[in-house]
Amino acid sequence: MSRVARFAWAALYWNVAVVLWGAYVRASGSGAGCGNRWPLCDGDVVGLSANGQTIVEFTHRITSVISLLMVTGLVVWCWRVTKKGDWARYSVVLAAALLANEALLGAALVLLKHVGNDQSAGRILFLCLHFGNTLLLLATLSLTAAWLSNGSRRCTLMGKWREASSIGLGLLAMMVTGITGAVAALADTLFPATSLPSSLAQDFSSGTPALLRVRLLHPAVAAVAACYVLWVILRSSTGRNRFSRSAIALIMFFFVQVCIGMTNVLFLAPVWLQIAHLFIADVLWVSLVLASADLILERAGIGEANVLASVVKEGQEP
Repeated sequence: MSRVARFAWAALYWNVAVVLWGAYVRASGSGAGCGNRWPLCDGDVVGLSANGQTIVEFTHRITSVISLLMVTGLVVWCWRVTKKGDWARYSVVLAAALLANEALLGAALVLLKHVGNDQSAGRILFLCLHFGNTLLLLATLSLTAAWLSNGSRRCTLMGKWREASSIGLGLLAMMVTGITGAVAALADTLFPATSLPSSLAQDFSSGTPALLRVRLLHPAVAAVAACYVLWVILRSSTGRNRFSRSAIALIMFFFVQVCIGMTNVLFLAPVWLQIAHLFIADVLWVSLVLASADLILERAGIGEANVLASVVKEGQEP
């Protein structure tokens, strides 16, 4: 593996860590730790007078700046070692654009005071946009790292448009699941429950806030999305008469994620379990993106793309 490929994977891992730390900022109620100032901080971050929430929020901003520097360096390095037409160039530039948008959305949350105990519709909207952008960022970084690793940097879409559409729909379903999960996590933070019965009663109460009603949407969306994606995996594996290692890994990740999600509900969403749930969600998302590229792109070099391409070409021969 080339050095630029290793750096691309490091950038991906770092951004996953930044996402997890951002979740801790929200779960610990530290989003307003720096007041409504951005990118500077309204408070002490060092010394005995420093506030814990301020330190947590400011640390998140520092990690985001490091991420921006890493991705910027990756753009320059990638353009130096690749040629015109290589898809890695396009994906890394898109990743840089998404990271810049990530910073702007984070700034909007702070400047518009959609932090702390705010439960407005504006916060929910920006949160959905923020997490959706995060998933796209992780997707572009993972594809960049994969294409730089395997040397096959020019790709073409396969001719099976029906199969490609079903895979794209699965990715969209997983994005919607992640976004509703982010809203559910916000509801758990703003309306902590003391027991499971009281939590359920709170959700179904006539006077319950709208945010808690949205929280009920996440498990339903997750169940539908998981069943659909698992069906696509099974259908694709059956068509090839065997299960690839990536397909087996995805199925395992799905069941682990379901178990953690159920445990998260039963234990009333402790912070450490929320972080674990989000981590598996990120791993599942990256794995699903790479597996999807394996199926719908020829010469992607990810997994068995070359084998699949040859099978398709043989099937098209008279």
